[in-house]
Amino acid sequence: MTTKTSAIAAIAAASWLALASPAGAARPSESNLPAAHKLGGNNLHLGGVGQSEADAIKHVAKYYSLELEFLRRARPKDEYLSDVKVRIKDVGGKMVLNVTSDGPFLLAKMPAGKYTVSAEHNGRIENREVQIAAREHRRVVFEWQS
Repeated sequence: MTTKTSAIAAIAAASWLALASPAGAARPSESNLPAAHKLGGNNLHLGGVGQSEADAIKHVAKYYSLELEFLRRARPKDEYLSDVKVRIKDVGGKMVLNVTSDGPFLLAKMPAGKYTVSAEHNGRIENREVQIAAREHRRVVFEWQS
């Protein structure tokens, strides 16, 4: 075998291994991530409808300063909620985010600070005071009873 043929064979083998191995393959959870939105200076991901999209959001949540999750306590199993109105105000009362989540998760890259987060579903409002420190991830779960 010539040097040129050996080099081509080596490249082909390396390419095949990269595609066949888990490290070389695209992570399904990342490819199912809902599109990012920019709203009011905040980078957001809204969604989580279906298992693959929910897994994708959970996979990247740690890279966002704020993670919100919306669910209804029900028997025999809790249910994820969508169509939740979310309003976030800063410590001065200024509205920094006003959006409706189309799925059970909202990820936002928020600057450090103290916020009031309101989530509304079917006319019922839940409020949380949230303190976000620099380079910190905060997860807040909003729950409604059936």
